[in-house]
Amino acid sequence: MRQPMGCSPEARPCAREPKSQKHRLGVSEAMGVQEVERRSWAVGDLGSMALSGPEVEKQVPAEPRPGRKLQSWWSLVFCLCFYGFMAQMRPGESFITPYLLGPDKNFTQKQVTNEITPVLSYSYLAVLVPIFLLTDYLRYKPVLVLQGLSYVSVWLLLLFGSSVLHMQFMEFFFSITMAARIAYSSYIFSLVPPACYQRMAGYSRASVLLGVFTSSVLGQLLVTMGRVPFSTLNYISLAFLTFSLVLTFFLKRPERSLFFNRGAPASAGASPSELDRMNLGQGQPTGGKLGRLPASWRDSVLAHMLRELRRTARLPQLRLWSLWWVFNSAGYYLIVYYVHILWNVVNPTTDTTRVYNGGADAASTLLGAVASFAAGFVKIRWALWAELIIAVVTVLQAGLVFLMYRTSSIWLCYSAFVLFRGSYQFLVPIATATASPRRRPRS
Repeated sequence: MRQPMGCSPEARPCAREPKSQKHRLGVSEAMGVQEVERRSWAVGDLGSMALSGPEVEKQVPAEPRPGRKLQSWWSLVFCLCFYGFMAQMRPGESFITPYLLGPDKNFTQKQVTNEITPVLSYSYLAVLVPIFLLTDYLRYKPVLVLQGLSYVSVWLLLLFGSSVLHMQFMEFFFSITMAARIAYSSYIFSLVPPACYQRMAGYSRASVLLGVFTSSVLGQLLVTMGRVPFSTLNYISLAFLTFSLVLTFFLKRPERSLFFNRGAPASAGASPSELDRMNLGQGQPTGGKLGRLPASWRDSVLAHMLRELRRTARLPQLRLWSLWWVFNSAGYYLIVYYVHILWNVVNPTTDTTRVYNGGADAASTLLGAVASFAAGFVKIRWALWAELIIAVVTVLQAGLVFLMYRTSSIWLCYSAFVLFRGSYQFLVPIATATASPRRRPRS
């Protein structure tokens, strides 16, 4: 019998191991689970045996192949995207302001504008940073559960609350749901290997946009064609959100996060996640020696955040897009918060079938999705033209806001809002790509 290359005649156990490996792999392939057993056997045996040669390198593939891991990946994608879709199914959201001003709640426009709606802006500012830190510390899933509970609380208060204080609490819980979106958008960094990150990020974003669009169209059709009252829309929204809350309990909780739970990098046989790559690029040790440990986890987290801030400040393009994102998002969300009040001022109708807020939200979401998709195919030297394009888009947005303020036509107001939202969504993917950890130089 011919001896395998790299083994002496005396080392017969070494000579027999590749043969048994091939036999085991053949049986595993026939059973359809070759990848799981192949990887687990390679990791378990190669750690204690000094095999060499090209056959050893083939035992651990670089990327996962069809098998149980692939099925688990697809089930994770489906569950997360389905939750993202269902969490946006709120057909009554486009009609909250007419609902509060209508006979169901009978609040005055002054109360809604000056006492109820401002709570959302200030509470969102107050809870954003704590929820961001909790998202990382609790590893995402508990914050998604909190988001689901807050959504249910919002619509319970909408349906059964009767005072201004109740509505202020409603806005507070709504701010929690908005701040908790960071948990959904960053979930993929801790679960998905780098080869799958771009696809899953696209799937998760598409599911959210599809949910918003479907919800807005459904609400508008029920109001215009079905003559469904706003209170019934809110009951339907509550049912959808209760179901989405149940879905959060079936999501997988990751083992690592970016700041507080930075575990050791994946072993040689495992497929590293995007989070592992980020930590390795930021100076995380790759071997068994961890080096000098920090005095406490607080020092470690604070130092890590300060390094990120310093790295951002040193890169001109990253600094530019970060500042645009901060200030433009502030104006964008203020418009989104108050535009329904503006629409009621421009078109103070008591006929609910002539309120087309859902249609405007659906059109703006659709245009935003198209603009986001098109932004990925625009071939521009952003390092050269970024300042000019940001200036042009910002001036356009300011003109659209001024048009909404001056016009007395509700249709012109709707159109200006659709264009305003689409222009914002066009630049968001570009800012996201610029600020992505994968685009930053390693320090």
